[in-house]
Amino acid sequence: MTDSSFVPLTAIDCTIPALLIDRNAPLDVLHANAAARVLAVTQLMESFSSREVQEADSVDLKHLAIVSAQLLRDGCDLMDVLGWRLRPV
Repeated sequence: MTDSSFVPLTAIDCTIPALLIDRNAPLDVLHANAAARVLAVTQLMESFSSREVQEADSVDLKHLAIVSAQLLRDGCDLMDVLGWRLRPV
């Protein structure tokens, strides 16, 4: 991990990141943000799993996959920072 107080989200690869995680944020805030993203994907997948796949448009499926991947990557990035903070020094 770098010495910077902010860690960029990695879901979107760009040279200058616009969305950052404050690695000094309280642990409960890091956890709440990670949990919110994982819960959003879980609810999205639960809604999606109750539909017939044959009715789904391929563009819609791609959009769902992109959104799910971005939310999960954000959640993983937050959990990484949380893990770094919980490790003994």
